[in-house]
Amino acid sequence: MDSEEKKAYLLLKSVIFHYHGLDDEEKKNLEESTAELDGHEEMQWVNDFIAEDYFNSFDRARNYLNDIIGNYPKDKRVFYIDMVWKANNLKGYVTELEATAMLQLARDWHVEEDLINILRSSNA
Repeated sequence: MDSEEKKAYLLLKSVIFHYHGLDDEEKKNLEESTAELDGHEEMQWVNDFIAEDYFNSFDRARNYLNDIIGNYPKDKRVFYIDMVWKANNLKGYVTELEATAMLQLARDWHVEEDLINILRSSNA
């Protein structure tokens, strides 16, 4: 995974986690992901990106991610939306705000139906 992809991966996870306020379990998940990717520089970039304008960080990240992930092949876009869904579900639930944010991204990336199928299969 190159640096740009690490940034996109960590930004996606982080901005969804921050959507309702980062809790301890989510912080731990981000730290583990950062270590697995050897993405400490990229995570610092993500933290700076979010801190620059915390209240508008999702909209700014959405624009950034649409430019990056929106151009990935469909299977990779589905991978990213599935990854963030599973990461959010680790705490045992996904808030309405988080689900709405993920649906917006899935719609932007033209994988909304794929996300809905992921949700259906996870509830089966």
